[in-house]
Amino acid sequence: MRDSETVTFGGGGLDRMAAWRGDAAKQSALLTGGRARVLPIWRGKPLVAGDGRDHLAMLPQGHPVLDDVSDLIFLGLDGDTPLFAADVSGWEPIGIDAAASVAFFDPTEQHNPALPPDQRFSELRGVMARLSPLEAELAATARGLMQWHDTHRFCARCGHPSDMTQAGWQRQCPDCKASHFPRTDPVVIMLITHGNRVLMGRSPGWPQGMYSLLAGFIEPGETIEAAVRREVAEETGVRVGAVRYLASQPWPFPASLMIGCAGDAVSDEIVIDPIEIEDALWINREDMVEVMGGRHPHLKPARKGAIAHFLISKWLADQLD
Repeated sequence: MRDSETVTFGGGGLDRMAAWRGDAAKQSALLTGGRARVLPIWRGKPLVAGDGRDHLAMLPQGHPVLDDVSDLIFLGLDGDTPLFAADVSGWEPIGIDAAASVAFFDPTEQHNPALPPDQRFSELRGVMARLSPLEAELAATARGLMQWHDTHRFCARCGHPSDMTQAGWQRQCPDCKASHFPRTDPVVIMLITHGNRVLMGRSPGWPQGMYSLLAGFIEPGETIEAAVRREVAEETGVRVGAVRYLASQPWPFPASLMIGCAGDAVSDEIVIDPIEIEDALWINREDMVEVMGGRHPHLKPARKGAIAHFLISKWLADQLD
């Protein structure tokens, strides 16, 4: 597919320098000389800057915001600048909106008084499409790793507390010596078409009027193609024939790899499974132009920056092949 790596979080070109992660001397050298920059993440939100929240705020090592950080995660190199991430979730801002923090999308921002007024912790979903490809990749990588560390603090084999190793890319159990690695869950997301129409669905709890492409986790022992056909059939009753790969997107909410596929429907009757989704419908190309342009009276598009928005845009522009 043309421009398949221009999807948000893809194609940033980060030099991850994986060979350096286990080299303690190299890690120490990277943190000397004042060149290192650190991306703080507060409860999943990266630190962003600017009136438009359009770029990451990278702090020098030793900044007061990082005072209580015990472990840094090595992200890679940008030229000769070492890049790290730090979890600063221990900071307790005044007046946290507890309801917003557990909502589908948290619009609130948090400002640490040790930072300039335009630097704030902001929901990554809200700023992802404004960041450069490299910055989006950095933010997605940092968020995904921190979520994994937060939910995998104990050894899955023996239950003993585990330690962060390999510059944040591994956890090691000091008791049974088991090694644990960051989790990524494969998910198929499907552009299912029937003639001039595309199949869209809606999950419970989504913002009013929001529809997106169908998606679902790949099961053990299942191919991508089989997962596409199974998920579409389970959720809508629509049968799918030919399936082909289009593009992929890391999706750190919390730890998915979205595998974008196109599928040709061989039936069009919709019978939804209310446990799986709230609604599904066919939308023709002309109406989808209105949806994507924000002009449809009832339907809202998938969020800009999500692979669903990307795939639909390519379909409308006849750029899937």
